[in-house]
Amino acid sequence: MAVRARERLLRTARELFYAEGVRAVGVERLLQTSGVGRASFYRHFASKAELVTAMLSEYDIEYRERLQARVEELGGAPLAVFDAAAEDAEHNRYRGCAFLNVLAESTEPEQQIRRAVVDHKQAMTDYLADLLESSNPSEAGALAAQWLLLLDGASSAARYRRDTTSYTEARQLAEATLRRTSTTTETGLTGP
Repeated sequence: MAVRARERLLRTARELFYAEGVRAVGVERLLQTSGVGRASFYRHFASKAELVTAMLSEYDIEYRERLQARVEELGGAPLAVFDAAAEDAEHNRYRGCAFLNVLAESTEPEQQIRRAVVDHKQAMTDYLADLLESSNPSEAGALAAQWLLLLDGASSAARYRRDTTSYTEARQLAEATLRRTSTTTETGLTGP
């Protein structure tokens, strides 16, 4: 029963926070929507910030597993990450990156919330580096950092454009980074 209460709180938090924002949803609303009592809430989470952190940590794993599976379904090529992310953005009605949304809502985010966001972004960078390892092993880390910026930018642009063209544009830029680094590696040149 206690586990189910925790799961309901996390599920409700994710749905409400992503749809309406962390600041817009109070503990009372979470309790009412989830059907979990106040005592049970505080048995699982010492504060709303702790709930947000747990929700982000859980979502991090789920998101990356879903993204990785979709990239594999699309053939496993590194650039497929942009196609998979575009599909996810469309599915989520262009609400943007859940992690950056939470961070943007706070002028001074709790350290634990900030840490969850940083951990997610590092895990994404590591995943991208793994994807890029076969294409360009010597540049995989640098390319992964650039690609994460492209993905974050595409997510932000999709939010205000209300479409996935930003992911197509980001994919084109990512493809250019691959061409540039492969030319640099082949010729030994370090310039454009």
